[in-house]
Amino acid sequence: MVLAQLGGSISRALQQMSNATIIDEKVLNECLNEITRALLQSDVQFKLVRDMQTNIKKIVNLDDLAAGHNKRKIIQQAVFNELCKMLDPGKPSFTPKKGKTSVIMFVGLQGSGKTTTCTKYAYYHQKKGWKPALVCADTFRAGAFDQLKQNATKAKIPFYGSYMESDPVKIAVEGVERFKKENCDLIIVDTSGRHKQEASLFEEMRQVSEATKPDLVIFVMDSSIGQAAFDQAQAFKQSVSVGAVIVTKMDGHAKGGGALSAVAATKSPVIFIGTGEHMDEFEVFDVKPFVSRLLGMGDWSGFMDKIHEVVPMDQQPELLQKLSEGNFTLRIMYEQFQNILKMGPIGQVFSMLPGFSSELMPKGREKESQAKIKRYMTMMDSMTNEELDSNNPKLMNESRMMRIARGAGRPVREVMEMLDEYKRLAKIWSKMKGLKIPKKGEMSALSRNMNAQHMSKVLPPQMLKQIGGMGGLQNLMKQMGSSKDMMGMFGGGDK
Repeated sequence: MVLAQLGGSISRALQQMSNATIIDEKVLNECLNEITRALLQSDVQFKLVRDMQTNIKKIVNLDDLAAGHNKRKIIQQAVFNELCKMLDPGKPSFTPKKGKTSVIMFVGLQGSGKTTTCTKYAYYHQKKGWKPALVCADTFRAGAFDQLKQNATKAKIPFYGSYMESDPVKIAVEGVERFKKENCDLIIVDTSGRHKQEASLFEEMRQVSEATKPDLVIFVMDSSIGQAAFDQAQAFKQSVSVGAVIVTKMDGHAKGGGALSAVAATKSPVIFIGTGEHMDEFEVFDVKPFVSRLLGMGDWSGFMDKIHEVVPMDQQPELLQKLSEGNFTLRIMYEQFQNILKMGPIGQVFSMLPGFSSELMPKGREKESQAKIKRYMTMMDSMTNEELDSNNPKLMNESRMMRIARGAGRPVREVMEMLDEYKRLAKIWSKMKGLKIPKKGEMSALSRNMNAQHMSKVLPPQMLKQIGGMGGLQNLMKQMGSSKDMMGMFGGGDK
């Protein structure tokens, strides 16, 4: 996940405070100083950090708190709320509606990742059922149309542009009109950028805006400029009515926190953040879930959305049936690996799980994990139906392993590694045996059957500790039991 270093530093400060025997003024100050240091290193404006520290001290007045209060929880909640306040502009952005044509105009300086972000934005909405289209009105940069054409072709999104026409306004108008006739409900116009904020750039943006009458203007900004984002966002906002901001390149450096807080200070809502080069390295920015993941508290609703995206509704009851029988086969492992790869970057998915620190999955390790899953799947492609559907580990003798290794073009050692991984997952899966399948409408059945004791044996000790031990796990189970999303995943929600 992005900002792993910042999240790790804040989480460690809160953990050290939680480990203290007595929470007094000295422990609170040490915790706040550590958080302040982490935020300043992430290039957050000094005034915002100072205000946050003052507000937390006002909320957490240790002398006034009665003996029965849980001081640790009050401090953690205050830190969470203040971070949310720092990143929240206090107003929502325009949301396009499916089936109704919306024109979205992208603006920003050259090199901020505008063209790539246009395609990512279109691809994200295409996956959600929209019918997007891209218009290249950037006639200033050589190769801009080629780049957009290449990206759009890869993502199978219709596009419009011209090698001959030099008037961006004319191209924008023609493209928008054409896609309106084709009933596209999300028309994205990519405009020119400049090396700096020039009068000619703002004038061109204003002309394109007047001609296409966009429903939303999105300002794309490179996060490496840190707190200087405040001036840049303000300048663009004064020229065209910027309705939302997308912050890119959040994966490359430590200044992302400064950029996010600076944009929020201009009262412009950040709607997405770019976290890498690839199409799926693009996340919706929602303040509370973002801060929750930053502090290692997870984001259940985001995780459930990912599950719904990759596991079809008709397969969900079947998955739970297999889970309740406790029979874990290599075929089930193959299907689950497929689902994991469909979810997108592994680190992004794992950071939604409570207790999973973003630092545990660095960028390089994430790619390594995905490559390993693909290798395992290649080996399983070389197996017979009997081998895939058997849950008897003794079936895999030496000659079978050698045959699989030859078929997959991998060493026998890797086949043995894959079988060890299968045994480990089968052990976890077997702990779920006897899980009763919730009937339609039984919203709390899952939490009754999968009790905290059951789950504590399955979770790794480090994750259990970060959740807050058995007490934290019980609270989590209550949340899960009352969540319609959670029940929907297992086919037990109200249809």
